[in-house]
Amino acid sequence: MYKVFVNEKKLSISKYPEDVEKKFQYENFATLEIAIDLLENTSCPELNIYGDNLLQIWEDFSKLYRVIEAAGGVVSNKDEDVLFIRRLGKWDLAKGKIEKGESLEQAALREIEEETGLKELILEKYLNTTFHIYTERTGEKILKTTYWFKVTYVGNTAPIPQTEEGISEVSWKNKQQIMDEVLPMTFENIKLILADYWKSN
Repeated sequence: MYKVFVNEKKLSISKYPEDVEKKFQYENFATLEIAIDLLENTSCPELNIYGDNLLQIWEDFSKLYRVIEAAGGVVSNKDEDVLFIRRLGKWDLAKGKIEKGESLEQAALREIEEETGLKELILEKYLNTTFHIYTERTGEKILKTTYWFKVTYVGNTAPIPQTEEGISEVSWKNKQQIMDEVLPMTFENIKLILADYWKSN
């Protein structure tokens, strides 16, 4: 199953129908266009498209967008606190676009280092991939695919926000702080990846 966030609303693409209020059996591109229109322009909170050939549906869906690939990490320290960045009033995890010739792992570590100033990082394992849709200033629609890794920080340096990227704060949060401060002020795909991270521990 694929879960894509459209304006922070979930579009699930699955082989079998999900237990949600609105669901469509996949027929063709029009099915996708109707679903996206409902999520973007109505109060519909969640939608499911299902069909036997899941890979074909996903391929068709991806053709509607320019795909940008990114990589990032859920970084923890020896106290099991998790590292967050704050940008435009929202808490997020360090991540960024994969550069030409980079592996996913190299991109994740580079982006964490650039956005937080931390260098002593050990990439542990792949966690999961998230998808969300946004529109560029030019009007071009983007499907952003982000590959997430579990990363451990073994140093003692204080993190430094990359202010030129609009990051105002970098902060370690324990689980209670994540529940109280981060989750109310973050994105749906970050909630998903945090859930995957906690399951993996």
